Amino acid sequence: MSFDLTLATWSAKTAGADDIHPPPEMKKTTRPKYRRILLKLSGEALGGEGGIGINPAAVHSMAEQVREVRDLGVQVVVVIGGGNIFRGLAGSEKGIERATGDYMGMLATIINSLALQDALEKLGVATRVQTAITMAQVAETFIRRRAVRHLEKGRVVIFGGGTGNPSFSTDTAAALRATEIGAEVILKATKVDGIYDSDPKKNPKAKRFAKISYLTALQKQLKVMDSTAFSLCMDNKMPIIVFDLFKPHNLRRVVLGAEVGTVVTG
Repeated sequence: MSFDLTLATWSAKTAGADDIHPPPEMKKTTRPKYRRILLKLSGEALGGEGGIGINPAAVHSMAEQVREVRDLGVQVVVVIGGGNIFRGLAGSEKGIERATGDYMGMLATIINSLALQDALEKLGVATRVQTAITMAQVAETFIRRRAVRHLEKGRVVIFGGGTGNPSFSTDTAAALRATEIGAEVILKATKVDGIYDSDPKKNPKAKRFAKISYLTALQKQLKVMDSTAFSLCMDNKMPIIVFDLFKPHNLRRVVLGAEVGTVVTG
């Protein structure tokens, strides 16, 4: 199947009234609530509906949403998972040594980072990939001050390779990098419109939280992020917004301050 056909199919499935007529809050104001954000994407999101491999149309759709907020003057940092290609924990369950599996997963995140960089640059968005694992021929090595300088110049920065250490998830990498580069918020993109008290796919009466505290989320064992990442956010008072990226313009809505998804704060 050609890229054009794949893209057309994806667009047809995701298109709605919002694609033609911007939501009301987008018409009222274009002043962003946040000036520097970290967007956390799962690897599965790049795989489209199947969540496996890299779907060019899905990557293009994400790049479009990132461009929308970058065009508002927002500084954007992205951390991507690698579950669409390889997940270290799953590999260890099948006999691969855990540290080796985690390094394989880190390399998968770098592949995803390059795919998103390519899509963004085709839209005219200057982008830099920085990795926690040195590979000079492919991307820059992570240097905090250089990353901040890229942001100040209006470039999108994508962090690949997780933290560079086994046993730490890309959620932890997102929490760590957000703190390091002075992000105001972590925007965790998912396939659901927030955090629920139970699985909304299994329980139609599941309650969605508009706002929840770190401690309540921990006590209720709500899977916002893994415990290490969540602890980092709580210790550094880093707010998290969990939202549905697959709804058109949702990332822009969040950045403009609309009540989208679930906010996790102190």
